[in-house]
Amino acid sequence: MTSPSTPTPRWSRYVAIGDSFSEGLWDPYPHTDGTPVAAGTASDGVQRGWTDRLADHLAERRGDAPFEYANLAIRGRKLRQIIAAQVPEALAMEPDLVSLVGGGNDILRPQVDPHGLSAVLERAVVQIRSTGADVLLATGFRTAGPLNWTQGRVGIYNANIWSIARRHGAFVLDTWGLQGLQDWRMWSDDRIHLTDEGHRRVANAALVGLGLEPDDPAFDAPLDAAPSPRLRQRLQADAQWARVHVAPWVRRRITGTSSGDGRLAKWAEPTVWPPSER
Repeated sequence: MTSPSTPTPRWSRYVAIGDSFSEGLWDPYPHTDGTPVAAGTASDGVQRGWTDRLADHLAERRGDAPFEYANLAIRGRKLRQIIAAQVPEALAMEPDLVSLVGGGNDILRPQVDPHGLSAVLERAVVQIRSTGADVLLATGFRTAGPLNWTQGRVGIYNANIWSIARRHGAFVLDTWGLQGLQDWRMWSDDRIHLTDEGHRRVANAALVGLGLEPDDPAFDAPLDAAPSPRLRQRLQADAQWARVHVAPWVRRRITGTSSGDGRLAKWAEPTVWPPSER
């Protein structure tokens, strides 16, 4: 927890923009009656995620000082969609802190240009910073397993993100450097979104990225060792993952649809945080 000497965060209105990572998949709140929500992609609840958790930490540390939070992130959005739709809406709220995290969905496309993607991101950072608001960026995850092929392009994108942050005075949440996320138990059944524990750890890393003390100093400590699944179990799990998650993703690419089609932002207006009901 925060020590008495920790400075009070200066931000009073935080707006999160982005894709499924900032929407919070798959870290659901309980149902309104307190009963738990199914884990992973079976979840039908409102997603919490690292952004809501970061807002919780910032609000708590501000004590009686006012704090508001909005989250415009929607799953499936690519970077240009985020910037075109969410940046103007976020700036209209006059925030003093904006987390802008996107590009992951672009990275999965075969013909992506990481440098071109970075140029798009930098223009958005300049636009936000021109208002006086601080910006929190995030590096891409260090991938493994079936997504290992993306490491090179993610590495290029990450290097550019650090350079953009240095040029424009932005903060960086370093997800690539989180060793704890190399544990498969931090990942949901779709293997590209985090569990609640993964989001908790990322929220602590976000505090560090903002120059604040983490809520849990041991947030990146490894989990206790777990037995490795047998080869047959791994093959069965891989086959189920391909059938349940990869095949629908491919169908969406072919049909030009998105998992976020028709969805609205979960916290579309600045709200005194934490709200009395959520």
